[in-house]
Amino acid sequence: MGGARATVPGLRLLALDFDGVISDSAPEAFVVAMRTWCALHPASRLCQPAEPLLDEARVPSSADVAGCSLYAPFLEMMPLGNRAEDYAVELHALEAGAVIPGQTAYDAFKADIDAGSLRAFHKRFYRVRAALSERDAAAWQRLMGAYPGVPELLRRRSGECVLAIATSKDRRSVRKLLAAYGIDDLFPETSVLDKEAGVSKRAHLERLGSAHGVVPAQMTFVDDKVNHLDDVAALGVVCALAGWGYNGPREAALARQRGHAVLTLAKVERQLFGG
Repeated sequence: MGGARATVPGLRLLALDFDGVISDSAPEAFVVAMRTWCALHPASRLCQPAEPLLDEARVPSSADVAGCSLYAPFLEMMPLGNRAEDYAVELHALEAGAVIPGQTAYDAFKADIDAGSLRAFHKRFYRVRAALSERDAAAWQRLMGAYPGVPELLRRRSGECVLAIATSKDRRSVRKLLAAYGIDDLFPETSVLDKEAGVSKRAHLERLGSAHGVVPAQMTFVDDKVNHLDDVAALGVVCALAGWGYNGPREAALARQRGHAVLTLAKVERQLFGG
């Protein structure tokens, strides 16, 4: 954990990002992103290797996703973005053959992309996601399994503090997946803030603290993006990186450098709650 603490005595609210913390949503995000991209850019060279994923009459499997040559480089860039429009940035980079070694290079590359095209991608992405989820709800949910042990951990500890979600995902999808994981009852409406609450996770945590009467020092926030942790830490909230999912050594090293804890699935319960 690089000397940083994952929690403090008196924890009253545990806020979790959804994708990359509770839900392994990368396969679904990749399918939706590719369908959105190829609908907007049908002549793109990326559409051919993704062809098995583009048939709107079926929901691909995780094996279909893993077999696509674009998936690994897409996954490597995922920690650098924050919203659905960032999937378009990744695909622009893959289309251009651009090398994106880290956040600074990513931000510079994104700044050169027309903002209107990113907004169009973002808007269409959610329409494509809704259509995919309605095609076969069970198959759609299988593309986004919960990380092993996380639902059980939340169930065990639910009486010890307020559990909350701060996510850029849409509430409709979050609620469907929480129900599929068997933990929807742990998160009342006032504890689930989605993309409509704003881009900044700082705003999410401020609203959660106000809604539940909890001061920042009594809150712990777990996210899979270091830049979100940096933003929220300025409030005085204890922050920790989910060291599973999409994150690799690059993100873990950066989190430790910034003074954030790095959690692991094997030790997360002890790291967050002690004992």
